[in-house]
Amino acid sequence: MRLGVLGGTFDPVHVGHLLLAEEASEQLGLERVLFVPAGQPWRKAGRRISKAEHRLAMLRLAAEDNPEFEVSDLEVARPGPSYTGETLASIRVEHKDAEIFFIMGEDALADLPNWRDPDRILELAMLAVARRPGSTIGEGCPELVAIAPGRVVWLSMPTVGISASDIRERVQKGLSVRYRVPAAVDAYIREHKLYKD
Repeated sequence: MRLGVLGGTFDPVHVGHLLLAEEASEQLGLERVLFVPAGQPWRKAGRRISKAEHRLAMLRLAAEDNPEFEVSDLEVARPGPSYTGETLASIRVEHKDAEIFFIMGEDALADLPNWRDPDRILELAMLAVARRPGSTIGEGCPELVAIAPGRVVWLSMPTVGISASDIRERVQKGLSVRYRVPAAVDAYIREHKLYKD
């Protein structure tokens, strides 16, 4: 099995996340993409984050119409900070024979040396990196590519000028987020009055 893993805060999940998962699935021939929302993202300590139950619910709504997409509560259920290496090790136990691709953006690749235990991440999964059109970020981390020969594959990704922080800001200002998030996620945000204060 070829398994993609896409982690993140997903606060909220938006069409850019879904498009990245779909592009990775098509370009790499993945049989499944596993969305793993962070429980306590250690890199975002001090930032207010929506409750895990809301982020999980929105992800499930966003993924429900794609049989190749699955949502995992692995990090949410685990106490303490969420670390990618630990998550991938748990996924490896459950999917012993899978070829695992950890899906990430080019900016995350450049930051990977600052993550906890990047060598373990590289050992457990191939890195499927979405190159941003016109970006040279990835070229700025040749040392990372050098220590991981054959462990980085590049994905083509259309430009999507949408971010979770922009969506939260728009909701707070009372602006529409229609077409930025799936309709079911838009309805969930309004029903639960997320991002209002």
